[in-house]
Amino acid sequence: MEVEPDVVGTGRDGRVGGRVAVVVPCLDEEAAVGAVVDGLRASLPHAVVYVYDNGSSDRTAEVAARHGAVVRFEPRPGKGNVIRRAFADVEADTYVLIDGDDTYDASAAGDLVRLLVAEGLDHVVGTRRPDSLSAYRRGHAAGNRALNSVVSRVFGTPVTDMLSGYRVMSRRFVKSFPAISRGFEVETELTVHAVNLRVPQREVPVGFRERPAGSASKLRTYRDGFAILRWIARLAHLERPLLVHAVLGGLVAAVSLALGLPVVWEFLRTGLVPKFPTAILAAALMMIAVLVAAVGVILDAVHRASDEASRLAYLQHPSPQELGVRTGHRPAGPRR
Repeated sequence: MEVEPDVVGTGRDGRVGGRVAVVVPCLDEEAAVGAVVDGLRASLPHAVVYVYDNGSSDRTAEVAARHGAVVRFEPRPGKGNVIRRAFADVEADTYVLIDGDDTYDASAAGDLVRLLVAEGLDHVVGTRRPDSLSAYRRGHAAGNRALNSVVSRVFGTPVTDMLSGYRVMSRRFVKSFPAISRGFEVETELTVHAVNLRVPQREVPVGFRERPAGSASKLRTYRDGFAILRWIARLAHLERPLLVHAVLGGLVAAVSLALGLPVVWEFLRTGLVPKFPTAILAAALMMIAVLVAAVGVILDAVHRASDEASRLAYLQHPSPQELGVRTGHRPAGPRR
């Protein structure tokens, strides 16, 4: 029996997205979290909003609870640790991730969920569209563009805002996500996970404004920027081992040839090897280059097996468009 397009992905009571859970990581966001929760509840009245307090020293938890959010605590510092905990503990059909600093347009959450369901997507990224020149600092914007370019080139998929903290994800995307990173690198990990699984995804511009008075950014431009660069390098090695090892092996082989060819030419011309240390070094470097390339081949085989396991975990859960047929609606809640 065919399902009518206007009810695909709804629960039995007509709520789009089935069980919707909103995860809001927070650290000292007393001044902003109330407005975020109110905006989310207005846009997604059937969703459960989970505010994860990551060691706040102010009244973030109290304000969030007063505005109707379910408050959880994650003592280990770092946004990545919060998302790892939330994705493990919260059971839902559709997940919304948004920062608790009231810079993103929370009222757009309902439209993003409807888009995910209507088009059968697994990952919708809210790309930041600044409402004013002061909303997005120049240094952060330039750094984001540079990181987007690096990720697009390394992983072969165009990315316009990989550091966005506003995302809507299907259950199968979330439950196949390993969540290894600990800090702000988690957005990069989410982006690379979507690229590697080749899931259907969309980028949608959303409003982005200045923080409210009394709220301070936790992002440290240079320290976190370098941490994200290190994470990109690590992900490149994990996800593209053959490419990385081929480049490294090629560089070592080039040095070996630069040192060894003059020695070989001298031997062919005179029958003598006057530079034994250079000849030995060149031979050793060439062997290292071969070993580096061989390790890349082995790691690539291991990575393919890991990709297959991730894909199988992903396929264990229904697509967003199947929610109305297979699950119906139940309130989002913690795992029992």
